[in-house]
Amino acid sequence: MAITRDDVLKALADVTVDAAGTTLPGSGRLSQVVVDANSRVMFSILVDPSEAERFEPVRRQAEGRVLKMPGVSGVFASLTSERNQSHPAQSGAAPRAVTPPPVAPPRPGAPPNQGPQIAGVRHIVAVASGKGGVGKSTTACNLALALQAQGLKVGLLDADIYGPSVPKLFGLSGKPNVVDNKAMEPMVGYGLKVMSIGFLIEPETAMIWRGPMVQSAITQMLRDVVWGELDVLLVDMPPGTGDAQLTMAQATPLSGAVIVSTPQDLALIDARRGVTMFKKVAVPILGVIENMATFVCPNCGHASHIFGHGGARNEAQRLGVPFLGEVPLDMTIRETSDSGRPVVATDPEGPHAKVYRDIAAQLWANLSGAPAGRAAPKIVFE
Repeated sequence: MAITRDDVLKALADVTVDAAGTTLPGSGRLSQVVVDANSRVMFSILVDPSEAERFEPVRRQAEGRVLKMPGVSGVFASLTSERNQSHPAQSGAAPRAVTPPPVAPPRPGAPPNQGPQIAGVRHIVAVASGKGGVGKSTTACNLALALQAQGLKVGLLDADIYGPSVPKLFGLSGKPNVVDNKAMEPMVGYGLKVMSIGFLIEPETAMIWRGPMVQSAITQMLRDVVWGELDVLLVDMPPGTGDAQLTMAQATPLSGAVIVSTPQDLALIDARRGVTMFKKVAVPILGVIENMATFVCPNCGHASHIFGHGGARNEAQRLGVPFLGEVPLDMTIRETSDSGRPVVATDPEGPHAKVYRDIAAQLWANLSGAPAGRAAPKIVFE
């Protein structure tokens, strides 16, 4: 039987928001309830920023009530607040996200109010770019496989909610198993544990989600997945410096970030913004990768710098961050990526796999010097 919005509201009628017994649906704090074609339920609770900590138990209770409903496959619930308003129910302004406080215990000895760990995961690394179209996802995929080739236990989270491409890159389809109605098991591709929003939606579905929904989805894919023991969890970030990056920086103990860019000036401008953003939230830059660096003609062997050459290396030097290496613009990498056969896995002894292995070795060397399980930073706006 299809789940309706009224069914969800009935379930939420048991959730109260104050000592007087005001129900969540009757409080004026509940956003529009959305039920998608796959029986996932999405809603947010409007609060003042100062109320976020007090309302986190309400959010968890509401999420739990809906998750127990027969037929519900998942719940995305978040706290939001209105701009410049003391009470959300009295305003028509657009909501902005309030990241809930951590619900898992922090690392022993960590300062109070800092992010919780993900059990069993030693390092979490964001693979980011300032703009789209620079080959970030292809780089993240092959970099994860190259780290695995060093004998490390590696996972890959596709956090690009609006354009998930990891399922295509690994040739994976189907939906993850759910354990005890609480957590999802990651899919496995070429020995890697992989999770993506792409496994939970139809391939051509447009994710028309606002910031709070994106934040909730990323947080759930991080914390409601049975990752097991991992040396490194790579997170393929969406391009830019928006909600997803801020959510990762606030809610996750990142060990560092890798920035992917092509050599031309237009891409480097945006890559610079990415470096600056991560520095502002105290996330170490583990290195910059120059993608599509050189094209070698397969017929005559002539090398052409279609997008320029050396721009990312020079930019890394100027910004005082490590340079990890160059990846060529090559048809083999494109063809294997399009066919779901990553070049590092399918041609591990080839020249392209060696490029990624060398970059992975340098990344691991830089990462090994970073504190494992680093406490999540607070964001400070100047």
